[in-house]
Amino acid sequence: MLKVAVLGAGGISGCHVPGWKRIPEAEIVAICDVMPDRLEKYKDVGARLYESCDEMLLNEEIDIVDICLPTFLHAEYAIKIMEKGINVICEKPISLNKEDVEKVYATAEKNNVAFMIAHVLRFWPEFNFLRDAIKNETYGKFLSGHMYRLGCTPKWSWENWMKREECSGLVPFDLHIHDLDFIIYALGAPVNSITHRTQHNDTDIITATYEFADGTFITCDSHWVTSDYPFNFGYRFCFENGVIELTGGKLMVYPLGAESFEVKAETESEDAAINLPATDAYYEEIRYFADCVLQKKKADIIKPEELKAALELIENFKK
Repeated sequence: MLKVAVLGAGGISGCHVPGWKRIPEAEIVAICDVMPDRLEKYKDVGARLYESCDEMLLNEEIDIVDICLPTFLHAEYAIKIMEKGINVICEKPISLNKEDVEKVYATAEKNNVAFMIAHVLRFWPEFNFLRDAIKNETYGKFLSGHMYRLGCTPKWSWENWMKREECSGLVPFDLHIHDLDFIIYALGAPVNSITHRTQHNDTDIITATYEFADGTFITCDSHWVTSDYPFNFGYRFCFENGVIELTGGKLMVYPLGAESFEVKAETESEDAAINLPATDAYYEEIRYFADCVLQKKKADIIKPEELKAALELIENFKK
């Protein structure tokens, strides 16, 4: 039985804790947060609740710590915990500084523990469908793509850390990095990027075009706005023989010379032309990491050089 501790009881923990509860080989033994009121919602999980990470590490036998802390604390706590011989899965991004990538992975190597950044799109069925189409040239060669990830400026974070650039990195690190990580995962690191950014008070709007050696490109829009704009994301990718589009939660394929069709989860549709696996991406990433720990292997679905490449590209938004 893997003994798991969750460090940080903010919003993203609400995606991770249910995932751990679904894994029969794992038990959540502890949850820690500096804000006691945030621990209230986990009173019935059966875990011991802590307000101090040091106290938790001192009193518990732990196999895995799931770090759900603010971004600026990720690398610091990952290193601290792995130095104690504990495996670590950590929410994205790994850090605001590319130099931390090598430090974190060197610590994992030195202590012979598994480490993974939880980039959830790598486990998202609609995005894996797209990646497979790119890799397998299902609809011919990839030509161009557009991705978007839009929402309102977060107003609910602890001490407003998400609205402080030195803590969250704002939209480039908190929002855009999802799509950039997927691009690197599906196509490798681009050879060039063109970036634009508009900031006004709590509004942060960015656009990036990523270019590849073969002349293909992907544009990305990411923004926080102060109006009550609902969060949404999607993509449209063009191929030689068709278009794949995810919009409004609906995944459509428009093949050349054939009727368009919707790709649905298996539990929702028995007659779709193609079905997605009925999965929960947050559970799948946690399941993958748990299996890596159980099998004593590296969690190499996400590689340090890919994380570093993303942080190097995001640096363009600082210029």
